[in-house]
Amino acid sequence: MDLQARRDLNNGFGDSLAKAFELALTPLLFGFLGHLLDRWAGTSPLFLLGFALFTFGYLAWKSWGRYSEAMAEHERRLGIRPDRGRRA
Repeated sequence: MDLQARRDLNNGFGDSLAKAFELALTPLLFGFLGHLLDRWAGTSPLFLLGFALFTFGYLAWKSWGRYSEAMAEHERRLGIRPDRGRRA
């Protein structure tokens, strides 16, 4: 395996690990902040669930956008038409 291929493979593993931590820890962090706000306001886990779900939804939307852009770029490099295989 040449050096560039090995570097690309390691970068892929590092990027995947960073995304996994982002998807797991960011909603937990915002959920914890929501928990603190719930304790201060005396409410049920309203803010905890709201912050955690909103954050997870945003991260899922952001990940889907990045994936779509990466696949569109990959298709352009391969010369595949973007509308190919889709029904009208």
